[in-house]
Amino acid sequence: MKRRRTLGAVDGSRPCFRKEYATVSKRNAQPSECPVATVQDALTEVLREGAQRMLAVAIETEVEAWLDAHGHVVDEGGRRLIVRNGYLPKRSITSGIGPIEVQQPRVRDRRPLGQRIRFASAILPRYLRKTKSVEELIPWLYLKGVSTGDFHEALAALLGPDAPGLSATTVTRLKSVWAGEYDAWRTRSLVGKEYVYIWVDGIYFNIRLEGPETNRQCILVVIGATREGKKELIAVSDGYRESKQSWRELLLECKQRGLVIAPKLAIGDGALGFWAAVREVYPATREQRCWMHKTGNVLNKMPKSIQPKAKTMLHDIWMAASRADAEQAFDLFLHSFSSKYPKATECLEKDRDVLLTFYDFPAEHWIHIRTTNPIESTFATVRLRTRRTKGCGSRTACLTMVFKLVESAQRNWRALNGVKLIPEVLAGVQFVDGERKLAA
Repeated sequence: MKRRRTLGAVDGSRPCFRKEYATVSKRNAQPSECPVATVQDALTEVLREGAQRMLAVAIETEVEAWLDAHGHVVDEGGRRLIVRNGYLPKRSITSGIGPIEVQQPRVRDRRPLGQRIRFASAILPRYLRKTKSVEELIPWLYLKGVSTGDFHEALAALLGPDAPGLSATTVTRLKSVWAGEYDAWRTRSLVGKEYVYIWVDGIYFNIRLEGPETNRQCILVVIGATREGKKELIAVSDGYRESKQSWRELLLECKQRGLVIAPKLAIGDGALGFWAAVREVYPATREQRCWMHKTGNVLNKMPKSIQPKAKTMLHDIWMAASRADAEQAFDLFLHSFSSKYPKATECLEKDRDVLLTFYDFPAEHWIHIRTTNPIESTFATVRLRTRRTKGCGSRTACLTMVFKLVESAQRNWRALNGVKLIPEVLAGVQFVDGERKLAA
């Protein structure tokens, strides 16, 4: 039987890398002395040099193409008036793989001052000092929980100790920019917008109130599903205790900005003041209570020993294939627990109709409209940020942070199943037990 030769030197001996690593480990060497770190640093250097060469070639090509496009600009003797004239001073661009040295060709226009044009590189803008990925790194770190005091350490670990222009003060400047972006977004026009479904919820945070108010403050969030099946953030505002007045003001504001077409269905927690408000502002919108919230509310009124069984029975209701089967499972739950746990069954019974509304919509959409999961899953990230920083700061800071976090999360939101059925829902086609109702 042949012995397989160990990968290593040409003579088949044990790899020198492993031997060296074992020797270093025995000496309790610092991490920087480890061959693995050396290999990684060497790889980074190779990548950086390769990127530098590629960038130089791309800029040279861009300049040559621009000069060729202006080759017709000549003087009386036929000599070109727009030509190359050496290079601009070198500059360093901070990137995700470290600083990259670049030198852009200089372009000279020899025509009179009033006729000259300036070359502007699309690849390398004049004042660029950081790549877009690094520009986005700073807000990402802040929004994910890194405090401004820890930025120097975090950025040094990611980009090297000599990364310029990435101090914690950058975050302070960015926050003012984000506040401006939020103001522009919350006043944008909604004319022509149409949403088949909306999810609503009130999210509480530890906010330092500005002024004498002592009522608990929360953030009101509305997410909608478009005709194309894409979820998008409609509104983020602050209110007090999810009251009817706060929700009414938010909905009226959306309507005033152009959202005049009522959504077909709204999904939310039964405790919201939203329901009284939406009946006034969008009376045609139907109601679906969130099964996730309702399950939690019901189980909280039962002993822990009973909760697993009760949870399974609740699951059987909203997972039933038809409304008739759901009604039967509903009755079974009430009959099983009403005598011993009346508060739990009353909590479930009072929202019976609006818990089963989803059966009047396409079965492909049920997974999306039975709960407020689009909001809950998104705000898990927001809550993580507030726990890390032990609060959101002021009201403005909280609203801005929530807006930027949700805006970031929105890129990864899952589209609705059964997109082709959305136009039918918007057109008022009736569905029974998730299936299209055929004309008699």
